[in-house]
Amino acid sequence: MKILIADDEVIIRTGLSRVIKWEELGLTLLEPAASAEEALERIDAEKPDILLTDIRMSGMTGLELAEEARKRLPLLEVIILTGYDDFVYTQQAIRQNVSDYLLKTSKPEEIIRTVLKAKQRAEEKRHSLSREYQIRQEERNRKLMDWIVRGDPLAAQADWLPESPGGKWQVLIVEPDGWGQSARELSLLQFAVNNALREVLTPVSFVADHRIVAIVPALAGEQAQALRSKTFVQLERLLKCNLVAAGGTHTARPEELHQSYETALEALSYKVLMKTNVWEYADIRSRKGGKAVCTDEEERELCAILLDDDPLALQRWVQRYISALLADEEATPHTLEASLQSVVLAAHRWLDRVLSAIGKKTAGEPAIAPIRFHEDLILQDGLFKHLLDVMKCYRNLSADGKVSHVMKAIVYIEEHVGKETGLAQVAAHVHLHPNHLSDLFKKETGMKFVDFVTQTKMQKAMELLATSPAKINEVAGLVGYDDVKYFSQTFKKFTGMTPSQYREQQVARSE
Repeated sequence: MKILIADDEVIIRTGLSRVIKWEELGLTLLEPAASAEEALERIDAEKPDILLTDIRMSGMTGLELAEEARKRLPLLEVIILTGYDDFVYTQQAIRQNVSDYLLKTSKPEEIIRTVLKAKQRAEEKRHSLSREYQIRQEERNRKLMDWIVRGDPLAAQADWLPESPGGKWQVLIVEPDGWGQSARELSLLQFAVNNALREVLTPVSFVADHRIVAIVPALAGEQAQALRSKTFVQLERLLKCNLVAAGGTHTARPEELHQSYETALEALSYKVLMKTNVWEYADIRSRKGGKAVCTDEEERELCAILLDDDPLALQRWVQRYISALLADEEATPHTLEASLQSVVLAAHRWLDRVLSAIGKKTAGEPAIAPIRFHEDLILQDGLFKHLLDVMKCYRNLSADGKVSHVMKAIVYIEEHVGKETGLAQVAAHVHLHPNHLSDLFKKETGMKFVDFVTQTKMQKAMELLATSPAKINEVAGLVGYDDVKYFSQTFKKFTGMTPSQYREQQVARSE
C-alpha cells in the first residue's frame, strides 16, 4: 500500500517523510510532491492508496487536488493537513467527504493513528470489491480459530506455517493497550498491531478475544528471545502503545499448535508477575508457588494501622506487601490471588472483632464492595482501596457519637495485646486524660483498667497455648511479657494452672 505526500513547504514534506517510519506501518512512501499540480501529474502512474496533502498551497489547493484525484482514483483515501486558521477550509473538506484531517502541529503518534485509520479504510474498500477475497479471508480466519483456539486437528493447515529454520513453531499471544478503552479505539489498535506483526514478524496472525494470536518460528536461547523482545519495543515506539507477549510450547507438528496456544494463554496470565514485556511458557512452568497467606506479624501490623486510622501508613504497608509478592520468583497467579485474599480476610476479621467490641455487630456490618483480582487489576490500587473502605467503615461507626471512649479503649487493648497497653498510651489514643479514662473504665466495666489488660493478655495466652506449638517463653513474648517467670505466675493466678499444665489439659481434651 502506497502513500503520497503533497506540500509546497519543503520543511513540512521533508519532516513528514522522515519523522514516521512508513515501512514499519506497511506503507511505501512515494517521492513527496512539491505542489498539487505535480501530485496530480503522478497519480495516474503511481496510484497511491493514501494522499496526505496541505489544504492550502500556491496554485491548485489541496481540496482541488483531492477532488480531481478522487475522480481518477475513486478508492483513494485523502488526509488534509490544516492550520488553526483554516477552519473554513476544513469545513469544506468535510463536506467534500475528505477522509480525515490533521493539524500541522500534530504529534507523530497522532499522524500514525490517522494514517492507520485511512489504511484500514483503504483495505476494507479494496477487499469489499472482491467477494471472492472476502470469502477466502473469512474461511481462513475460521480455520485458524478452529485450529489454534479450539483445537480441531482437521483444521490444521501446514502450508500456512511461516518458514522456520529449526523446523518448529509456537503460538505467540500479544496483548496491546494504550489507545483508549472504547471498542473503536481497541479495534483500531488491534488492527495496527496485527498489521505490523505481519510486516515484521510473521504472515500468520489473527485477532481472538481482544488479543492478537500469531504463529511464529520457535526461538531458543536468551539471545533469540532478546531479539524478539527488541522487535516489540520497536513496535511500541512506532505505534505509541504498550505490548506484552507470551509464547507457548514449541512443536514440529501443526496439529499440536493448539497446545502451544493453551500454554501461551497460561503464560500470559503471569503478566503482572513478569519483569519483561515478552516471555515464554518455559519461563513460568516450573514455578512452585509463592506465599499464599499473610503472616501473623503482617496481620497484626495491618490491624494496628487500621485501628490507628492512618491511610498513609496503610498505603505504605500495601506497597511493601505487594512488592514482596511480585519479587518472589516462585509466585503464580493462584498464590498471588490467595495471598491478597488472605489480607482481605484478615481485615474483615479485624472489622468483625472491633464491631463486636463496640457493640455494633448486631446492627449489621455496612456493605463493602468485594474485591475481585484479575490480570488487569492494578494490584496496589485495588487492595489499598478495599482496605481503606474497611478503615472508613470503622471510622464512621466509632465516630458517630454512640461509641464510648471505654469501648474504643477496649478495642485498642485487644488489638495491641503483645505491645504497650499502658494507661497513658491507651488514654492518648482515645484522647482522654489517663485519670479520667481510669474512672470511666471502672464505671462502665466494673473492672480496674490494669485488671482488664491482664485479663485480655491471659485470654490471648490461653488461646495460643491451646492452638499453637509456640514455646512458653514465646507465648509470653506474644502477649507482652519479657519475664517468662512473671508471666507463668500471673497465668497461674488467673487460671489456677501453670502454662504447661493448661496446655496438657487442652491437648488431652482434644484427643
